[in-house]
Amino acid sequence: MVESTADLRLRAVVELAQALAAAQTPRAAARAGARRARLAMAGSFAAISAWERETGRLRVLVNDGDLAPGEEAEPVDESYSVHDFPEIAEFLHGTWARGGEPHAWVENSEATGGSPGGGSWGRAAALRRRGRGSCVVAPVVLHGRAWGELYVARRLGEEPFDRDDADFATVLAALVSSGIAQTERLAEVQRLAFTDQLTGLGNRRAVDARLDEALEEHREQGTVVSLVVCDLNGLKKVNDRHGHAVGDRLLERFGSLLSLCGATLPGSLAARLGGDEFCLVAVGQAPDDVIRAADELCVRAAELDVGEGVACGIASTGEAIGTVRTARRLFRLADAAQYRAKALRAVHPVVAGREGPHDPVVSLADSPPPTSATERRHIRGNHPPNP
Repeated sequence: MVESTADLRLRAVVELAQALAAAQTPRAAARAGARRARLAMAGSFAAISAWERETGRLRVLVNDGDLAPGEEAEPVDESYSVHDFPEIAEFLHGTWARGGEPHAWVENSEATGGSPGGGSWGRAAALRRRGRGSCVVAPVVLHGRAWGELYVARRLGEEPFDRDDADFATVLAALVSSGIAQTERLAEVQRLAFTDQLTGLGNRRAVDARLDEALEEHREQGTVVSLVVCDLNGLKKVNDRHGHAVGDRLLERFGSLLSLCGATLPGSLAARLGGDEFCLVAVGQAPDDVIRAADELCVRAAELDVGEGVACGIASTGEAIGTVRTARRLFRLADAAQYRAKALRAVHPVVAGREGPHDPVVSLADSPPPTSATERRHIRGNHPPNP
């Protein structure tokens, strides 16, 4: 039994909704939306673009199907001035102002003008340049604003799109909009869950997740994993003398320095563990490069207007620290190195394992947690050492 057009389109809508529901990121939603919309519309090509209002550019996120020369599936930098395609800013907003709803429209390569707003905005010329005969353009609307567009095209010689196709594309674009909104909310929740609100750095949850992944890679491939633990000196004095607002600015400023120095280590994660404690996780970097970045951090922190610099401790699987199987072990070693830097008032990082077989940092990490109430704090993890 041959399915009717209505049945085919209903099935296409269901398949698009399912694909969007499975997407975890806005980019994945755009990828699924472009592919499913192309198949649903029997098109040869589809793209989803976002309107970057601050730059006035329509930026292509995803291209799907038959790509013309110069087109990429996920382009790094393919964008067009909205001035050349002002429908998104003019026609759509004019339609809403008159009480209408955003809807798709059709363009043909043979056209010389007469697009929905009454002028020629370059769509027909673009179609001809790329060997396409017709296209349907549907606005993607998020939170009541034009977010971007869904674009589906057919080859020259194929049956051109018509008004019914435009109406169907409007439905597909609404689904794509819902899918992107869902993944944006998910991305925001994830961002908040793994971000320190004051500094914008990663938080302890982000560090734990990154270390778990990194140490798995270390166990399987021998990848070097390094952890820099930093304790900002003098924060309590700053809070007591100048107020917590100045203390918060010190934390933010140091967080910026940590991010700046961490940028010299590709793929590193800069994070605030809480209070005056920060850390840097570096994966696949030589220990000496990590030490240089931490040393620069110490120098820059010492030059801040307030505070008393920073105590930095480093633990790296590339040093003579024994076998490291767990994040807790690496933390204990980095904590012990930082504790020694604090005790010595060291102006440079202290590195676990750099002082030979009887390295005091390794000995401290392997010792039972201190019980004296006069200790500044215990080494992280109230458990016997775990190699």
